[in-house]
Amino acid sequence: MFEGLSLTHILLFLVILLLLFGAKRLPEIGGALGKSIGEFKKSMRDIQTEANAPPPAPPPPPAASQPTIPPSTTDRRTN
Repeated sequence: MFEGLSLTHILLFLVILLLLFGAKRLPEIGGALGKSIGEFKKSMRDIQTEANAPPPAPPPPPAASQPTIPPSTTDRRTN
């Protein structure tokens, strides 16, 4: 990945970062960068485990219900 970078290139890059952000901000930037890389890796692992998980089982079919017959007017009982 860094095959074309020599030690001189890396040192020049670090000096420019130091001049731009200052000595107090560099540790904060490094910590934030580390946390963001960790979150990214965690998200990638979660996505891979979801992709490899078996699909959820389909819901069971609804139970067959008996048709309801409305009461007829001729079936009334008299007391």
